[in-house]
Amino acid sequence: MNTPPDGAAGSVRGVRKRSGSEVVKITERSFEALTVGFGASGLKAALQLKKNGVENIAVVTENRMAGTSRNTGSDKQTYYKLSLSGEAPDSVAGMAEDLFRGQCVDGDQALCEAALSVRGFFALVEAGVPFPCNEFGEYMGYKTDHDRGKRATSAGPYTSRFMTERLEKAVEDAGIPVLDHYQVVRILTEDGRVTGVLCLVTDTDVPRYEILWSPNVIMATGGPAGMYRDSVYPVSQHGSSGLILETGAKGKNLTEWQFGLASVKPRWNVSGTYMQVLPRFVSTAPDGSDEKEFLTEYFTDAGTLLSMVFLKGYQWPFDVNKIFGGSSVIDLLVYRETILRGRRVFLDYRTNPCGNEIPYEALSEEAREYLWNAGAMSGTPIDRLERMNHPAVLFYRDHHVDLHTEMLEVAISAQHNNGGISTDANWESDVAGLYVVGEACGSHGVTRPGGSALNAGQCGAIRAAEKIGRDVLFWKEPAEIRKKPMEDALSRMALPEQLTGTRSAKELLHAAAARMSASGGMIRDLAGIERALSETEALLKNFTTTVAPSGGTDVRYVFRLYDTLLSQRMYLTAMAEYRKRGGKSRGSALYTDPSGEIPEGALPELYRCRLDRGEHGSEVQELKLCGEEIEVTVRPVRPLPDAGLFFETEWAKFRERNRIG
Repeated sequence: MNTPPDGAAGSVRGVRKRSGSEVVKITERSFEALTVGFGASGLKAALQLKKNGVENIAVVTENRMAGTSRNTGSDKQTYYKLSLSGEAPDSVAGMAEDLFRGQCVDGDQALCEAALSVRGFFALVEAGVPFPCNEFGEYMGYKTDHDRGKRATSAGPYTSRFMTERLEKAVEDAGIPVLDHYQVVRILTEDGRVTGVLCLVTDTDVPRYEILWSPNVIMATGGPAGMYRDSVYPVSQHGSSGLILETGAKGKNLTEWQFGLASVKPRWNVSGTYMQVLPRFVSTAPDGSDEKEFLTEYFTDAGTLLSMVFLKGYQWPFDVNKIFGGSSVIDLLVYRETILRGRRVFLDYRTNPCGNEIPYEALSEEAREYLWNAGAMSGTPIDRLERMNHPAVLFYRDHHVDLHTEMLEVAISAQHNNGGISTDANWESDVAGLYVVGEACGSHGVTRPGGSALNAGQCGAIRAAEKIGRDVLFWKEPAEIRKKPMEDALSRMALPEQLTGTRSAKELLHAAAARMSASGGMIRDLAGIERALSETEALLKNFTTTVAPSGGTDVRYVFRLYDTLLSQRMYLTAMAEYRKRGGKSRGSALYTDPSGEIPEGALPELYRCRLDRGEHGSEVQELKLCGEEIEVTVRPVRPLPDAGLFFETEWAKFRERNRIG
């Protein structure tokens, strides 16, 4: 799959000195457009480019079998789109309003994601993704979190994998080249415009470098998952947000993440029926001894305890608005056990909580009715799980965990970045020609309807590819040599040779991820954030004298560490500046505030906070790297557009926009 397209076979540019008498040859190719990333949004972007007449393109990926889209999921992985069944009314405007209601959301992007949701969804259906419909062809839905209707649908726990596999097949059928084992290590720019990417090619024991020149680059590399140790992202997901921010592209809402309960091995969200079958929560000492059911320390009433566990299925993400008498207090209790007390936490499906029969009559009406309708009003948690969702049991068995005989270790984990790179309604950053789609883009705000991320990736890919399709007709590759981008490429290539330190890049990556989970995770204290930021900046400043030399394919960890530290610096700065401006706890982040309130019960002062009531919901925080300094600004959200709907007028605009006679 590494064969270049016709007319772009590449050439050795010449001889360049890098150090001493060493000679470096750089292979170069030129493309009209590139997509970087092999997930659902990147593959969709490539297909859409092809459909819009952009022929000289390629998909660039570090590993085509890696990434979040292919390797993650949940109990019932959700795809959010306009309602397509039944009598309940729905509209593009209504869906856009619900997306916009999530706070810190730009209205034009919310409208695009609503308007294109059906188009993106049915393209996946036609590609073969098995979204269920009834016998009459209605694609029915269910209600997800932060959703007023029933817009959610699912093809099962592997929805995003199905999407990726079917889109990959379509890319192959379309003859679009895939450059596998190409790790982007620098995005090249000149005069505020992208000019291409420098790649480390790792398909041999002796890595080589290649420059892929292009005036249009779509980054679809997912969220910066490598920043966190406690993570539900697959280990193969790293992200490249640091490299994008390095270009001067603005970061947007970098404070906003989603955290929740997930199993440790394998990494998987324990949402939906994993909670609704009412498992037993157990903590142990690090060596597995001293087993105890710790939720009973807080909940004295069994009915309340079990009803809150049930609600975690619907309300899986940690939400500060649900810590005062709500289900997210369970996340606080798990965090206390694992982070503050240094213990391990497990879900036990073999035995009912407290070793007793479930007092079904004491459950909330919602929980009792759900279990009754599911025929699951008896037995143990594993009995109920087998009855309600047998594939959920099989998933763990396929990953060598038998829920019938062993407990499942869990932790509070980073799951999704609602912030990311700031883009316009065409998903183009303020670096011309540099587009960002999927999770790497910050189109989400503080809260979002469950499943809207999968929709946003498809819609953003369509918008970016169509914009490039309109512009590429007017682009002609400059004949002159690009001096500054080439100098930047050579400088980045020289980085591994300049290392004189004693700590391996792998070791430093692990330490950086642990630091981020402790200071920039679900619970955030300003002093801790600033300490972590100071340590991160010091490591970046002393990078070459701290990191040990690496040889062969291990060089990729050097570049990965550099990207991770760039990301962490920007994200920690965003968190610190938000708090200094008086920002309060919101979404999935609790900011410690000594003057705030604390949930009832024996909980640590670390949980004392003040809740944001929408005070900052109509503004967007943006960060831009200007040389060595970070510029932090706040702007109003772009409002929902008052879109024109008079047919004759919009038809004329459509013809002009698409150059139709």
